Amino acid sequence: MMSESSSFVKGVVLGGVFCVLVTLLGHMKIGHGTKAHRHEHHHIQAPNKEDVLSLSEGERMELSKSIRVYCIILVKPKDLGHWAAVRETWSKHCDKVEFYSSENVKVFDSVALNTNDMWVMMRKAYKITYERYKDECNWFLLAYPTTFAIIENLKYFLLKKDPSQPFYIGHTVKSGDLEYVDGEGGIVLSIESLRRFSRIVEDSDRCPEQGGMIWKLAEDKQLAICLKYTGVFAENAEDSEGRDVFNTKSVNALIKEAMSTHPQQVVDGCCSDMAITFSGLAPNHMHVMMYGVYRLRPYGHTYNDALVFLPPPGSDND
Repeated sequence: MMSESSSFVKGVVLGGVFCVLVTLLGHMKIGHGTKAHRHEHHHIQAPNKEDVLSLSEGERMELSKSIRVYCIILVKPKDLGHWAAVRETWSKHCDKVEFYSSENVKVFDSVALNTNDMWVMMRKAYKITYERYKDECNWFLLAYPTTFAIIENLKYFLLKKDPSQPFYIGHTVKSGDLEYVDGEGGIVLSIESLRRFSRIVEDSDRCPEQGGMIWKLAEDKQLAICLKYTGVFAENAEDSEGRDVFNTKSVNALIKEAMSTHPQQVVDGCCSDMAITFSGLAPNHMHVMMYGVYRLRPYGHTYNDALVFLPPPGSDND
């Protein structure tokens, strides 16, 4: 009996040592080759309104036309309610939008990826997007079907950002040594970052399709690991006052938090007035957001924004 117990304990210890060794090897593999690309995480902000006002009318119009956003929505058949809501609401404001589905769905048009694995879906969607639209759009927003995005605010945020530079933007989260953009709040890549990613996915050693060796990482973390090899690092997006503009929660959840933490300044304490995304929305809340953002206006108040982002000709845009 003692012998059996001893053998069991030895087995547990050896198994634990093996797991630790494999995990360490995994970390060594991730870190290999990145020494030349050391980069401190930093925050990037939207332009100041004064900077925009200093531009001539011609310069403003040229800038507003130069920012073309392609929206990638990753969906599965179980998301039909959200899929319909996104299709009918905010996605109309993208310069181009496509839904990438895990399988062919007859109800709505989509690009069938024929996989349920979210990381494989993300890889395939990005690869197809680059091949088809690299010459049409310069910024790429990837979102889940529970996300609501205000594309005009995204364009304003990107106004003075050069898409030929490797931008990887959103709501950043730190996990150990890895800093990544949380997919729940939406992920924005510049055309240069998308170009680099389309190349690194061909390298099965540094950007494997199957992910980690023991624990499967979430797709947004795996994206960050692959981009890190190309010298692209996550950057947290903020407004000119330092408030997050990519939100991984709904407006309702953020207001509840603000009521607890900033009861005297619920609205100011809740969210940026230049917020780009909110997440975790039910389909009916998408329509409520659409009404609040694009329809409701207090009479007597005028909005004299220095820029106007016009929809592309012939688009079905509110």
